[in-house]
Amino acid sequence: MTACPTIETERLRLRPLTEADLDRYFAIHSSPEVRASLHLPDTFDREDAWAQMASHRGQWALRGSGQWGVELKSDGTLIGRAGTHRPERADWPGLECGWTFDPAHWGHGYATEAGRATVDWAFATHDEDRLFSVILPDNAASQAVAGRLGFTLLEERTLAFFPSSPHGIWTLARPG
Repeated sequence: MTACPTIETERLRLRPLTEADLDRYFAIHSSPEVRASLHLPDTFDREDAWAQMASHRGQWALRGSGQWGVELKSDGTLIGRAGTHRPERADWPGLECGWTFDPAHWGHGYATEAGRATVDWAFATHDEDRLFSVILPDNAASQAVAGRLGFTLLEERTLAFFPSSPHGIWTLARPG
């Protein structure tokens, strides 16, 4: 079993999600912008937010990777989540780097800063030749972050768990 580490960047702290984060986590994922960018259903509720948080923490224990809660170092405000994700899905491309932030904090470079820390950490701690980012085609903001991190679009394809829309499969090769 692997514990979730805490990583600090210039402005952010990437740390384990805790039960105390539930209300804030749910608020972020309930915003119309986040719901639209992730295609979350209107039925997404606190129980679903709890299940997501538990899944992220569980991946740390079972796979040594997962999503962090991202907070501002300046005041401890939880502004989103970022990290790696490898669900148990047959058609999932591999270890994914992803990010979701409160729209009130979009446009400040936080997703890119957390994404860079995630990429660096993933290559330093996992024996992966490539990382992936799975992004819906209408999520231009997330695609821009992936591009700034060096990811390129490999293909668009429909994944079995989400048959209503194709996803862009972005990839980044290990440097060097």
